[in-house]
Amino acid sequence: MLKKITLLALILVFSLSACGTAQPKEDALTKIRLPLGYIANIQFAPLYAAVEMGYFKEAGMEVEFDYSFETDGVKLVGAGELPFAVVSGEQVLLARAQGIPVTYVAAWYQRFPISVVSKSELGIKTPQDLKGKRIGLPGLFGANYIGLRALLFSAGLTEADVQLESVGFNQVEVLAADQQEVVVGYAANEPIQLQAQGFDVNELRVADYAKLAANGVLASEKIIAEDPELVRAFVAAFVKGLEYVIAHPEETYKLSAKHVPNLADLDATVQKQILATSAELWKAERLGYSDPLAWENMQDILLEMGLLTEKQDLGKAFTNEFVP
Repeated sequence: MLKKITLLALILVFSLSACGTAQPKEDALTKIRLPLGYIANIQFAPLYAAVEMGYFKEAGMEVEFDYSFETDGVKLVGAGELPFAVVSGEQVLLARAQGIPVTYVAAWYQRFPISVVSKSELGIKTPQDLKGKRIGLPGLFGANYIGLRALLFSAGLTEADVQLESVGFNQVEVLAADQQEVVVGYAANEPIQLQAQGFDVNELRVADYAKLAANGVLASEKIIAEDPELVRAFVAAFVKGLEYVIAHPEETYKLSAKHVPNLADLDATVQKQILATSAELWKAERLGYSDPLAWENMQDILLEMGLLTEKQDLGKAFTNEFVP
């Protein structure tokens, strides 16, 4: 009888030991600081979901979000100081033109997320209607600027045909106060905020006129060469986060509160609309996939703008190798 009890005890000990190794230990997780390029926001819900649902942890990672400007992230990744960053598509080509060794490894937005917004009373319904208008945008940089230039290009207009003014990230306030006739912002943010304040607005979505490479995940050539499995695991966890948000928007909204400190103080109806609109821009038959045509178009726009002086090797600028 004693032998049987001893045997059972040993089995129990080994069983518990096996259970204890099923999940990565906290100190064994690879710690990753991820630059996002903007403040904490419901639009980052796929990443929040990947953390809260344990997708990153299952992949052996502990991710810390860094809400600094995306250009900083590009430089840090290019220097090999960080493995990944979230950036807009044009940043990749501009970085490579400067010799920064970075590659876009997963698409987040399948549709370029920028919109040009005006009060409906101005009657701006097509890109051609922007001619001669005063347009406010954060500055002559980033996705807002690239998106506006692409929209103007689609109408045969140039920057000389409009009056551009830098307003910082105050597009909603300056349009509401009639300090600008038109503003440029994210389709899932400024138009929704303005409508929530009771303004009737017209919205020109850049994606309706041009297919461009949009926001996604950037990696260094160094980490791709030295640790491709880390890249593959990170992208897989990120894509799982995207899938979860699209399938479970209500649950996602709740778990995002842990990461967006002031979410409880904001209008829940507006924030949920922002999340729903964002999800529409993320959807694809194959989440994370980069369309080569979008990259060709992005390069053409940057060349037309003079931001690029020669074509880049798009085969090195982006890859679908790590997309599930």
